[in-house]
Amino acid sequence: MDSANNNAAAGKNAAALEKPESQLRQMWDSLKSNKGAMVGLVIILLLVLIAVFGKLLMPFDPNSLDMSASFIHPNGEHWFGTDQLGRDIFSRIIDGAHISLTVGLSAVAISLTIGTLLGAAAGYRGGKTDTIIMRIMDMMLAIPSILLAIAFMAALGKGIDKAVIAIGLVSIPEYARIVRGSILSVKENDYVQAAKVVGNKGPRIVFKHIMPNVLSSIVVRATLGISTAVLDTSALGFLGLGVQPPYAEWGDMLGRARGFIFSAPYTLIFPGVAITITVLAFNLLGDGLRDALDPKARKR
Repeated sequence: MDSANNNAAAGKNAAALEKPESQLRQMWDSLKSNKGAMVGLVIILLLVLIAVFGKLLMPFDPNSLDMSASFIHPNGEHWFGTDQLGRDIFSRIIDGAHISLTVGLSAVAISLTIGTLLGAAAGYRGGKTDTIIMRIMDMMLAIPSILLAIAFMAALGKGIDKAVIAIGLVSIPEYARIVRGSILSVKENDYVQAAKVVGNKGPRIVFKHIMPNVLSSIVVRATLGISTAVLDTSALGFLGLGVQPPYAEWGDMLGRARGFIFSAPYTLIFPGVAITITVLAFNLLGDGLRDALDPKARKR
């Protein structure tokens, strides 16, 4: 009996002393075993390569106008055909990848930073600070994100930088609520109280002792948030409020081609497929990360 107890205790100690490298290895193995997540990761890596080296892949200038070449159906020279202004759609799809990923990543960076700070302040300080911050977040959540983004665009004006700010602002409440809820669930734990006893201040306790336990939720939400940001960017572009010409943006391409859905459907199909694939890839990767970062899911 004593031997069995000693073995059990040794097993617990070994698990407690498990190296971070071993945990990362388990997460990576879990992610690799998820076929959907790996498909999403491969697509995202390809999109990043296209966004970075896209100019080397473009057979034509994406903004070059040639009315004599308008509405050429897909062929060996123009793989995706040309639009109403004679611009090569394949080149514009490649150029649009850079814009969509840039706006998506930048918007998530804004919402993640501000939302984390607000959620940490609300969750750790509590009281009036929590009430004021979360009521503002609730008011923002009460309005559909796309309508709120349109309102911000109306106030800020049109352009890439304005689209980044508008899309970033509408996603702040989601990160604030995630961080606040996670902090509330752990801030009364013994290790947090011990950090207070030894004289650590609030910000140090939050970012050194509490935030590491919140990080997995934030990473998953940020990955899924990029797909939402890409969709919002496309929606604003479709409405003519987002990225403005001559920049090639997938939503703007859809909006300008919607009048040719019967005469030249390929002008809508290819931008629509690009948006769908990008959003699907980030969703697949986000789902895989959620399972990989959850110890219970890894065991299953």
